Amino acid sequence: MTLAKAKARRAVRSVTRTVGRWTANSRMTPDFLIVGAQRCGTTSLFKTLSQHPGVLPAVYHKGVHYFDTGYDRGMDWYLGHFPTNRRAEAVRAQLGVRGVTGESSPYYMFHPLAGERIAADLPAVRLLVLLRDPVERAYSAHAHESARGFESETFERALELEQSRIAGERERLLADPTAHSHHYQHNAYLTRGQYVEQLERLESIFGRDRLHVIDADDFFADPRPAFDGVCDFLGLPHWADISFGKHNARSRSAMDPELRARLEAHFTPYDERLAAWWGRVPSWRR
Repeated sequence: MTLAKAKARRAVRSVTRTVGRWTANSRMTPDFLIVGAQRCGTTSLFKTLSQHPGVLPAVYHKGVHYFDTGYDRGMDWYLGHFPTNRRAEAVRAQLGVRGVTGESSPYYMFHPLAGERIAADLPAVRLLVLLRDPVERAYSAHAHESARGFESETFERALELEQSRIAGERERLLADPTAHSHHYQHNAYLTRGQYVEQLERLESIFGRDRLHVIDADDFFADPRPAFDGVCDFLGLPHWADISFGKHNARSRSAMDPELRARLEAHFTPYDERLAAWWGRVPSWRR
């Protein structure tokens, strides 16, 4: 991130903190959160959902990152990112259903405290999760973090370092709610692709009926059925005038076939557990 962008972001956060303090009581609380997984199409889903006239998305940021790295800012600051209740009722006059709002912060699914925080502050919220081939997700995440300046090692070296980098970090975050962990957030390439562990934890907090899991490859290959399923989950009418696309993709070289085979073997037991939990075989294992 450039210095100018960092300054602009800090200025926006300052404005939202002030606005939130003044107007929190008049603002919507999120009806949905896209909680992950990182590099699985969360930006694309958020941009697609934002086209629906019944969705009033968060302003200023796609991902507010309140429940993971910004929880000290307070609920008034968080609510300052969302539209007013008046706008939600205006949607009802147009569509017959109240407007919904939400945001997309893909670290929520992985952060060890985010789930409990969300459940405490948003007791009725619904969670959307996108999943893709965890091998491709890991490779994409490495390219993404490298481009952002959060990774300096090659992909293979970063995989070798992962366990030593994140050792004890989950426990440290749990022990100190004010703590942040660079490696846990940015460099857990394999661990973040062990999806079933995270989904089981979310289910234990929210119940299965408040989780909606989307196969990202199916979504991009044939987006309409997947999008209609999201609308059903959020209580929104199906909407025809939606433009589907892929956003925030990064180009990268082909992965070494031997490395890919090793990573596929690593993820096999997790994917088998995922299929049993999900009740379907994920696209990358069909």
